Amino acid sequence: MSVELNHTIVLTRDREKSARFLARILGLEVGEPAGMFLPVTTANGVTLDFATIDADIPVQHYAFLVSEEEFGPILGRLVDAGVPVQADPHGRHPRRINRDDGGRGVYFRDPAGHGLEVITRPYGSDPASPLNGVTEEVPGAL
Repeated sequence: MSVELNHTIVLTRDREKSARFLARILGLEVGEPAGMFLPVTTANGVTLDFATIDADIPVQHYAFLVSEEEFGPILGRLVDAGVPVQADPHGRHPRRINRDDGGRGVYFRDPAGHGLEVITRPYGSDPASPLNGVTEEVPGAL
């Protein structure tokens, strides 16, 4: 039997706000509520089940692999929404994207403060490409 990730729970203070943010930025749909969860399903069938809680929420990291054709519109929606973007997870390269593994990547935060990443190439897919070595400016980015 092969092992696949089926779903994960994303804790937030407002499941509607967080689920709708992710769906809008990535061009996905928000599903019907399932009990306390509000799902957003990715193209490979993994569901992010957003749940509202009233407690301190540890920051999590979620990375999404997209095509080169999808990356530009996603980046455009981030810029249009005024979401700060950066080329690295530590914020050393604000208003930039990275060119890791011969693709493009960007980091940003969701309304709950979780670290989100969109990449066009999986890590390690181009060993000759240095990580966090090449960045390019995003016009109009915060």
